[in-house]
Amino acid sequence: MNNDLRKKIVELICSAKEGHIPSTFSIIDIVEALYNGVLKFDSTNPEWEDRDYFILSKGHGGMALFITLNKYGFISDEILDSYSKSGSILGGHPDTTKVPGAEASTGSLGHGLSYSLGIALGMKIKNKKNKIITLIGDGESQEGTVWEAAQVAVNKKLGNLCVIVDNNQSAAQLMPLQNPEKRWEAFGWDVKEIDGHSQDILIETINKINFNGDIPTIIIANTTKGKGVSFLEGHGQWHHKIPNDEEYSLIMKELSND
Repeated sequence: MNNDLRKKIVELICSAKEGHIPSTFSIIDIVEALYNGVLKFDSTNPEWEDRDYFILSKGHGGMALFITLNKYGFISDEILDSYSKSGSILGGHPDTTKVPGAEASTGSLGHGLSYSLGIALGMKIKNKKNKIITLIGDGESQEGTVWEAAQVAVNKKLGNLCVIVDNNQSAAQLMPLQNPEKRWEAFGWDVKEIDGHSQDILIETINKINFNGDIPTIIIANTTKGKGVSFLEGHGQWHHKIPNDEEYSLIMKELSND
C-alpha cells in the first residue's frame, strides 16, 4: 500500500479542489509498480527511443500518473504542487504536449487502447522491442472502440501490447461487464487475473510476459475504488467529491494508521 503517495494525492486534490480521489486510489498501486519494476525509461530524457510506453487511458485518474512521474524524476516537486492551479502544466487529465512522461492526452474514455495499439503496431513494423502497456477501466470497457482495438491487436499479432483493466466494479453500477476473462479470451488474448493492489504479483506477472510473441496480454486487475480509506471505498458520492476539513483529517488519520 502506497499510503505516502495516497496522502500526497489527497493533499494536492484538496488544495486544487479538483480530482478523483477514489479512482486515483484504485490505480495508484498499479501505476507505481509499473515504474518501480516493469518499465524501461529515462526520466532525464522522456523521449528516449528505447523506452517502454505506458498510456493511462483512464485519464481522470491522472493524479496517479502525475505523482508517480514526480517520484521517478520526470517532474519537479514545484510542478507537482502546482497541480490544477493557474499556469500549471498539470490539469485534471494528462496532457502529452505539456507533461514530461505523459505519452498520451487521455480522459475521453475508450481512446487509450486504440492509441496504444497504434504505437504497438508501429514498433512491430520497425522491429523494435519496446513494451507498450495501457491501463483502462472496467466501465470504460463498455466502449465499442475497446473491442474493435482488441480484434485488431490479435489480427496484427501484437504481442508487444499489454492491457491492464482496473476492475474496480465501476461497470456494475449501470451495465455489469460479466466474465471479462472469458470475453477477452474469446477475442484471442492471453488472459491473466490478479490482485491489483499487490505490486509484487503485478510486477512478477508482467515480467513473465513474452513481449516478443504474437499474442497480446490482458491483465484483469481486481481493485477497490477508494482503496485505503474505509469511507471512500466503493461507489457513490465520493467519485468527484472534495473532502472538507473534517473529512480530510479523517482520511489522513486512516492512511497514517496502516
